[in-house]
Amino acid sequence: MAFKPLHDRVVVRRVESEEKTAGGLIIPDSAKEKPSEGEVVACGEGARKDSGELIAMSISAGDRVLFGKWSGTEITLDGEELLIMKESDILGIIA
Repeated sequence: MAFKPLHDRVVVRRVESEEKTAGGLIIPDSAKEKPSEGEVVACGEGARKDSGELIAMSISAGDRVLFGKWSGTEITLDGEELLIMKESDILGIIA
């Protein structure tokens, strides 16, 4: 990818959710919500303190993360839909 996020920003690719419920019902496309789970594609260097000291990122490329429903800005790079968000918008890493 020819895009590198700056500071504490992260590029995330949404992971498609299951098409069936636990009970076996198939969910139609019109009823699906956008998934709030994704894979980190790229990370910036991290934020800076007022003193100029770098605060390292706690996530890295390849991590599977959970983020808020309205988090990030949707962009299209190389024909792929991605999200750019701040590290603070990420709720946690899925192990």
